[in-house]
Amino acid sequence: MKKGDHLFLIDGSGYIFRAYHALPPLTRKSDGLPVGAVSGFCNMLWKLMKDARNTDVGIVPTHFAVIFDYSSKTFRNELYAEYKANRSTPPDDLIPQFGLIRQATRAFDLPCVEMEGFEADDLIATYARLACEAGGDTTIISSDKDLMQLVGPTVAMYDPMKDRQIGIPEVIEKWGVPPEKMIDLQALTGDSIDNIPGVPGIGPKTAALLLEQFGDLDTLLERAGEIKQEKRRLSIIDNAEKARISRELVTLKHDVPVTDALEDFVLQPPNGPKLISFLKAMEFSSLTRRVAEATGADPAEIEAGQITVHAGAAARGPDLDAGTANGSAHLADGASSDGTRDKVEDGIYARIVLATDTNPREGGVSPRDLAKSRAAAAVDARIDPAKFECIRDRDTLAAWVAEAREAGMVAFRTETTSLDPMLAQPVGFSIAIRPGRAAYVPVAHRSSETDLLGNGHTPDQVSLDDALAALRPLLTDRSVLKIGHNIKFDWLVMHRFDIDIAPFDDTMLISYVLDAGNGGHSLDALAERWLGHAVIPFKEVVGSGKNLVTFDFVEIERATTYATEGVDLAVRLWNVLKPRLAANGLVSVYERLERPLVPVLARMEERGISVDRQMLSRLSGELAQRAAALEDEIYAMAGERFTIGSPKQLGDILFGRMGLPGGSKTKSGQWSTTAQVLEELAAEGHELPRRIVDWRQLTKLKSTYTDALPDHIDPETQRVHTSYALASTSTGRLSSSEPNLQNIPIRTAEGRRIRTAFIAEKGNRLVSADYSQIELRVLAHVADIPQLRQAFADGVDIHAMTASEMFGVPVDGMPSEVRRRAKAINFGIIYGISAFGLANQLSIPREEAGDYIKRYFERFPGIRDYMEGTKAFAREHGYVETIFGRRAHYPEIRSSNPQHRAFNERAAINAPIQGSAADIIRRAMTRMDAALREAGLSARMLLQVHDELIFEAPEEEVAETLPLIRTVMENAAMPAVSLAVPLQVDARAASNWDEAH
Repeated sequence: MKKGDHLFLIDGSGYIFRAYHALPPLTRKSDGLPVGAVSGFCNMLWKLMKDARNTDVGIVPTHFAVIFDYSSKTFRNELYAEYKANRSTPPDDLIPQFGLIRQATRAFDLPCVEMEGFEADDLIATYARLACEAGGDTTIISSDKDLMQLVGPTVAMYDPMKDRQIGIPEVIEKWGVPPEKMIDLQALTGDSIDNIPGVPGIGPKTAALLLEQFGDLDTLLERAGEIKQEKRRLSIIDNAEKARISRELVTLKHDVPVTDALEDFVLQPPNGPKLISFLKAMEFSSLTRRVAEATGADPAEIEAGQITVHAGAAARGPDLDAGTANGSAHLADGASSDGTRDKVEDGIYARIVLATDTNPREGGVSPRDLAKSRAAAAVDARIDPAKFECIRDRDTLAAWVAEAREAGMVAFRTETTSLDPMLAQPVGFSIAIRPGRAAYVPVAHRSSETDLLGNGHTPDQVSLDDALAALRPLLTDRSVLKIGHNIKFDWLVMHRFDIDIAPFDDTMLISYVLDAGNGGHSLDALAERWLGHAVIPFKEVVGSGKNLVTFDFVEIERATTYATEGVDLAVRLWNVLKPRLAANGLVSVYERLERPLVPVLARMEERGISVDRQMLSRLSGELAQRAAALEDEIYAMAGERFTIGSPKQLGDILFGRMGLPGGSKTKSGQWSTTAQVLEELAAEGHELPRRIVDWRQLTKLKSTYTDALPDHIDPETQRVHTSYALASTSTGRLSSSEPNLQNIPIRTAEGRRIRTAFIAEKGNRLVSADYSQIELRVLAHVADIPQLRQAFADGVDIHAMTASEMFGVPVDGMPSEVRRRAKAINFGIIYGISAFGLANQLSIPREEAGDYIKRYFERFPGIRDYMEGTKAFAREHGYVETIFGRRAHYPEIRSSNPQHRAFNERAAINAPIQGSAADIIRRAMTRMDAALREAGLSARMLLQVHDELIFEAPEEEVAETLPLIRTVMENAAMPAVSLAVPLQVDARAASNWDEAH
């Protein structure tokens, strides 16, 4: 190598995991071999080499090499035994692809470099030094922060996903320090993924400020006593040795005794026949075609090569660990020590299906082509019903299924007689292979005339049995991606016929991950927002009022237009939305928190839970009596009889005739009598509003639960089957409906009695497993509150500790009223409670409540810092994030309306806490079924209510089931996040829900 030469070094291990996590799995058609990562890797590599030869790019390499990790065990493990100890093993379908990717690299005629005992980053550092000494320049193809310490006058980085050069200015902009200080910055911040300890409580911004003040790590450690902030000072002093060890771990070696010389890296034009032979063996037809066009080779004259596939550890020996050495755990859970999720946030995608792609399982596109993809889908958004087909015989359906399996993807949707999947009977199925290529399969349409005549279904339809037999291989084919919108409904309908749809993508959930808080995620809303298309209203198809019919009475031609429109839109929306996941760094959120929960929730809905009809009937009668007694008290206090449930009459009584303070009128001119208005009046000592509040609560419990629950008992299963919505809250919390089981009050005697009606089947017990104070634990973690962290670590009564801190009262013998006030403040702070709200809750003067809140922030200043920092972040970015990377958007946080702005600020403060707690229980739910199955236990998860999971378990297995459930739930955050406080789960078993809680 000589002066003027330019060396490209590819972080090969990073490429592998970008490729693997880009899209759902891909298998070789001939034998089912997993090849998704290989396909993505080849497409990315081909594009990079093609761009590199383009003089318009401005950088034309003369030397080129791909660097891999050899093993996760390196010299760093000798320095620090726990280094990368948290890394999980690679996914099973990725293991056989490690060796194939090295064969792919050689098929491209590129050096494939690795060395036992060293990481790829060390080799990259060494070759960059050698190139500099030879007078050449180096570009590192990666955006990994671990490599940014190498950036300098002759070394730059290039992020191909964002088409962005990373030089000295970009490093300073991102991290606040120049490249030469990145080692010290990483030594301070540590890395939970690589298990580099760092200094607790020191993040990137703080580390940058300290290095700017003291110059370097050694000076900082020597003069740590000068740091003004006590918490920061003590942490650095106490963890100085950890910082020094961390510096050794993050420092890349520049003197690895490499055996491959730079002269071996001279870039050669690709050998067309050699590369095509490999690609044909892998069955990558699209890339084979592109390589043939570029090299002039004729694929017809080239035989497919012989590909060696090893199993188990033979895949490359240490290479199984190499899979985790540079990004597996990063991508598996999408979090890094600095919170940037840098491996995911880079904009990872190797394969994107375009509207015009003839083989959607292959083909690459760069981020700058994303806009073209989106525009192509939008331009083609006009749906022509003439393009859609109605499939009326088995042979035509078989041909469509074959076409879909060849394409490798299909949008799927069911049309049924009911919106309740437990009662729904299939009427037809619709499928779409690409935009404009959609069809409907009617199976059970009828007309009123033929039905009345007893002739059954209308003619010329595929029978349900034949349709299911044809669709089963397609819907269960692991090499074919199924696309749906709210696919949980379709999954549950098909599961009743023993068909498990897999793998799948859900455009509703993709939209939710991308834009929670930025609008609705219904098919109608997304079609209008992204495609400018107005969806045919469902009411226009089935009618309304007296003219309402079930879908089986919809005329087939009309049903075809409606049903095929839905799947056609799903394909188009997938083309638009799926690439945004990677571009926005949200692949892991979707793949780890959303998509896996679909079958979990579907099975829970299918299982249902038993309720005691007779108990509900008795409770209903008791509530009616108590409500009647309250009504008599209310009439006596008001001095007249009136309709208590009428807001107008109630307002006239309270503010018109009685003249109570605080009255305000709505736009319609009547007095406002909302719950908040009545609660405020009750807090001020007015008895009538208090009785009204109590009456409303009783009548709501009666109408919503004791009267309504019996109507929800399934006639076939004799159980209640609630329906869970994944995309209904901005924070990630689930909601339930038909019936809503999330809002049964637990703090009232009436609510607890309703829970006693939820019972275990004979021979079983209900198990309730509830996270203890999870949101306070998350707050202690994210806001870095030493007192709270220590209290949770020691198992101290957190509310008593808070009361002792605030009021100077010893924990031993503490009055219950003092603890109650601390508890109200602890939980109220999470939700941004005001002095007025706290005063109402504790029935104390507003000034006293304000003093409590002020004293709280003085004792725990980190909470105020967290709140202000969160609001500032939300104002800048428009969203906040949970500890797992889920985003909740608050677009009105910059509103000029003070009330709107204040509401969004409170919500933004709460969202990372409540959302992180929601993410933790989601992770527990996705792991629970497998854990129970592996342990040979029969317990079934039935309900999720906020921080609680409800199971039904055989009596003889309860003793084994309880500890397993606790273990899964208490370790749910790992390995993505190592919480600074332990999670605690209380689990009990009983004959009914109330006793188990």
